Amino acid sequence: MSADYKNTVFLPKTDFPMKGELPKLEPELLARWEKIGLFGRLRATAKGREKFILHDGPPYANGNLHIGHALNKILKDVITRSQQMLGRDAEYVPGWDCHGLPIEWKIEEKYRESGKDKDEVDIVAFREECRQFAAKWIGIQKEEFKRLGITGDWDHPYTTMTNHAESVICAELGKFLLDGSLYKGAKPVLWSVVEKTALAEAEVEYHDHTSITIWVKFPVVTASVPEVEGASVVIWTTTPWTMPGNRAVAYGADFDYVVVEVESAEPGSLAGVGDRLVVCADLAGQVAKDAKCAFKILHTLKGAALAGTVCHHPLKLHETAAGGYDFTVPLLAGGFVTTDTGTGFVHIAPGHGEDDWHLGKEHGLAIPDTVQPDGKYFPHVAIFAGMEVLNQGKNGKYYSPVAKPVIEAMTATGNLLAHGKVEHSYPHSWRSKAPLIFRNTPQWFISMESTGLRAKALQAIADTRFVPDQGRNRIGSMVENRPDWCVSRQRAWGVPITVFVDKKTGQPLRDQGVMDRIVAAFKAEGSDAWFTSDPSRFLGPDRDPADYDKVTDILDVWFDSGCTHAFVLEGEEWPRLSWPASLYLEGSDQHRGWFHSSLLESCGTRGRAPYDAVLTHGFVLDEDGRKMSKSLGNVVAPQEVVGSMGADILRLWVVGSDYSDDLRIGPEILKTQVDIYRRLRNTLRYLLGALDGFTDAEKLPAAEMPELERWVLHRLTELDAQFRDACDGFQFHGLFTELHNFCAVDLSAFYFDIRKDALYCDAASSIRRRAARTVMDIVLDALTKWLAPFLCFTAEQAWLARHPSEDGSVHLELFPEIPAEWRDGDLAAKWARIRDVRKVVTGALEIERREKRIGSSLQASPRLTVSSEIHELLTGLDMAEICITSGIRVIDGLPAEGEFQLPEVPGVSVSPNPAEGEKCQRCWKVLHEVGTARHEGACHRCSDAVEAG
Repeated sequence: MSADYKNTVFLPKTDFPMKGELPKLEPELLARWEKIGLFGRLRATAKGREKFILHDGPPYANGNLHIGHALNKILKDVITRSQQMLGRDAEYVPGWDCHGLPIEWKIEEKYRESGKDKDEVDIVAFREECRQFAAKWIGIQKEEFKRLGITGDWDHPYTTMTNHAESVICAELGKFLLDGSLYKGAKPVLWSVVEKTALAEAEVEYHDHTSITIWVKFPVVTASVPEVEGASVVIWTTTPWTMPGNRAVAYGADFDYVVVEVESAEPGSLAGVGDRLVVCADLAGQVAKDAKCAFKILHTLKGAALAGTVCHHPLKLHETAAGGYDFTVPLLAGGFVTTDTGTGFVHIAPGHGEDDWHLGKEHGLAIPDTVQPDGKYFPHVAIFAGMEVLNQGKNGKYYSPVAKPVIEAMTATGNLLAHGKVEHSYPHSWRSKAPLIFRNTPQWFISMESTGLRAKALQAIADTRFVPDQGRNRIGSMVENRPDWCVSRQRAWGVPITVFVDKKTGQPLRDQGVMDRIVAAFKAEGSDAWFTSDPSRFLGPDRDPADYDKVTDILDVWFDSGCTHAFVLEGEEWPRLSWPASLYLEGSDQHRGWFHSSLLESCGTRGRAPYDAVLTHGFVLDEDGRKMSKSLGNVVAPQEVVGSMGADILRLWVVGSDYSDDLRIGPEILKTQVDIYRRLRNTLRYLLGALDGFTDAEKLPAAEMPELERWVLHRLTELDAQFRDACDGFQFHGLFTELHNFCAVDLSAFYFDIRKDALYCDAASSIRRRAARTVMDIVLDALTKWLAPFLCFTAEQAWLARHPSEDGSVHLELFPEIPAEWRDGDLAAKWARIRDVRKVVTGALEIERREKRIGSSLQASPRLTVSSEIHELLTGLDMAEICITSGIRVIDGLPAEGEFQLPEVPGVSVSPNPAEGEKCQRCWKVLHEVGTARHEGACHRCSDAVEAG
């Protein structure tokens, strides 16, 4: 009967469970952090340190969080936590965008469904409904964010609808008013006829849209050269509804144009034989094909020769025009004209296009108002008065109802050459999803030039760090080419444009005292004061309210969010923060959104960007790279992932992904994250078990440790350097690959595998076991702290398992200081080669196991034949310990033919011989000495360990 040594073996022991059960664990830890006041303690601990302020880009308070929100907030939290543990004071104040059309649209829906007109509702009451709607969703989103493990000042977040915020937004607008850069102008802006308001570029998304196309003849009435007398200039457009607004035709001065004569026409063609037309030479063949006719070229001329040519409007002679189109249409050179499509001529409607407007202003053209806010033509528009330029069909798709009447009217005058359809990318409202139009409207603008705002912004971009760096070029090109900033909206919910306009001069009142009174009222009562107060309250006793009009437009919400740096980073409500922010972090679409508006606002008022660095991440797609949509059934809701797997799995997905590009997520990807998490967790669990009962008295200095332990310490120095580089660069996916490999390959498959025998079976006082436990203690401390910003719940659980405490937390710690003297490149190179030799041995034994000649590697005592160089490398090492065999014989010689070899490890061969002797009942090694020791069935080492207790 063999002896039972089970109770003498130092098996790992820990209360840290194998299964994370994160959906249950995480809420418990959140409650604990709340109880111990973790956020307040972090602030107290970090007081006086260098500040790192990641300023939160405000999400919109109008619905549950989606996976993009989770990505964004987790990444922010990871960076804030890591900067805190690097030794900085990294405070995070979350915030929300509350004003604007999405919320207003929701409240309007309620009125529309009940058959009421929102405009008949008292504006203050309506605004209060919007305010309550936003407050409701802020409460919901706050809890969803907190559940993701996001740490921040949740008891005191910022919102754009507080009195403090609105007063600062008003004051910031006042700075643009007072320096003269805020002005009122009429120019075409992107307009939603559905929502009846102007939209900013950041509120626009592009989708495919089918448009009616028309080729229209403009008869020449004054020819600049004889060749075009009696001809018609042909334009092509995808917006027939803009034809009533036409006032000119643009050409390319350097292009070649041809005067052609229609020789023949196919049945159904609108071209008349003998018609003389002017088109671009490069496009004449395509125009003929589109018009279903054949051309004969009569003349060729340069575009510049057309200067001075005048046409009349193609609808001038329509029987119901009644003089509505009785004006001349000049030909003007336009640098924006291309020969990609069309005819080489562009019809110019100055009220319906940016290029059109600039060309019209340059030449003093009249800029007519043709389309009302609701998308219907004004009553004065000849032929088409009251008709809609855009509507939604029964199939849900938008179309232009007036396109057919325009075609009919052009046909009636004989000036329609052809018509067709084209599918192209077209601007849509990201809220209503309806196509937009360019519409000339009176709006408030901030000039990009009058105070040098464009130049300041471009310099600020050059001075800012962008991660990734290509973000600099993206936002730079946008600023370089952008028009003046349209900051007015014709809506009700938002901060009003607090401007009075002099009735006599039409100029805005620029008075600091007036602005100060408005700001003070907003601070005390909120922006509703603009609607509830008599103008005399703000104008003061020295001005007659009858002399001024009070502006009723509201501010673009992007101006609101562009001011957050002013009322959060500089505001009195968060005195611990500092300006400028260390980092702004949002999705890549914010180059034209929040990054952009914040840049312009800050450069206009402070002369520099409100941030030192900008980080952008991509969008989240499904596993096949498709955009998520309910119709496709591929939406991954963060709430569902957290409820079934835990927030740490989502956090692991974020940091394990290259978020500089678009990210993918789905069941299989999440399953992979769960597998990675399990390996990381098992590493922590093994370390905790191995350190059962470990005390400081057991520790050994590095100088007294075996080479294997010193190699592990060296690996920590490498990881520490990578870790700090990753934190500085805000890029973690490469680091997580290294951390995972360290745990799975370096530790579990190598170091733990080798040291398992010493850990379990050596005497408690043995140098080898003490060294192993000392290193494991260091590794556990480093891993737990390194993982804390990323797997914030699991790291906390592991920390408390190692350091039980009522109020302790790993998040109150700093990252470990890894001594530089642990770095040993020569030792690392040596052990890389040793691991290669070990790989040959384990490869040979794997065959023996597969063939069932042995059950475990301890049943083998292989012969290892190595080159002289490798033999010298292995001198002094216990290769049986390293290869986990009961014995090993190392021979200096040439690899033997027929023995196991690996091509990638030359100079090594293995003969996998069985071990001889008896099996030790304690360590399971097969040794000749078993049976000769003092304790029955044990080897000498185990016998000594039993006696030592």
